[in-house]
Amino acid sequence: MADKKVIVVMGAGDATGGAIARRFAREGYVACVCRRNADKLGPLVERIEREGGEVRAFGTDARKEEQVNEFFRAVETDIGPVEVCVFNIGGNVRFEVLDTTTRVYYKVWEMGCFAGFLTGREAARYMAPRSRGTILFTGATASLRGGAGFSAFAGAKFALRALAQSMAREFGPQGIHVAHVVIDGAIDTEWIEKMFPERYATKAYDGILEPDDIAQVYWQIHCQKRSAWTQEMDLRPWVENF
Repeated sequence: MADKKVIVVMGAGDATGGAIARRFAREGYVACVCRRNADKLGPLVERIEREGGEVRAFGTDARKEEQVNEFFRAVETDIGPVEVCVFNIGGNVRFEVLDTTTRVYYKVWEMGCFAGFLTGREAARYMAPRSRGTILFTGATASLRGGAGFSAFAGAKFALRALAQSMAREFGPQGIHVAHVVIDGAIDTEWIEKMFPERYATKAYDGILEPDDIAQVYWQIHCQKRSAWTQEMDLRPWVENF
């Protein structure tokens, strides 16, 4: 167990999270992938194993403190030390403010921010005594500016960005690299293909973000020397307005 390097991907979906897990697995990391419903991780697990990587799947609700704490305990005890932790849970919804219920707003905040706090805190709890580790938070356009109809999502993403900044200042001197990655643009997913076919058509000339290319940047951030750490990076296709 001592020789195993572990990456935790909280929110290992079919696109970005899964691509990040696969990228690190190719480097010899045990990919501990996590979603609320572990059954949905089957295709990702099969692919990582088919590509020669090692993977473990977990069903954890990242909004529940007890479940997050138990998840990290299980990984650290049964698999190995967490070297990298990626928080990749979204929660993007669109409602005009007057149509946004308290339940919707609170749920989006729980998913997009509070779960990030629980995940980042537990990762740091184990990394700090070792004086090493990387914690990466996935942001969005809404991390930087709130758009009409996205008050709940932007509120959560603004807060997640603030969390990443605070953690970077607190844990950087302890040897832990904390960074926030702003994903500004459409990602190559089935949802984008279905809902925005015109945008998806730009895939033919690199007009949308490819999950594997995003994952490569996460790997590069992890490999940075501490004399030149990135705290925030923004990624967008070359056609994106900003």
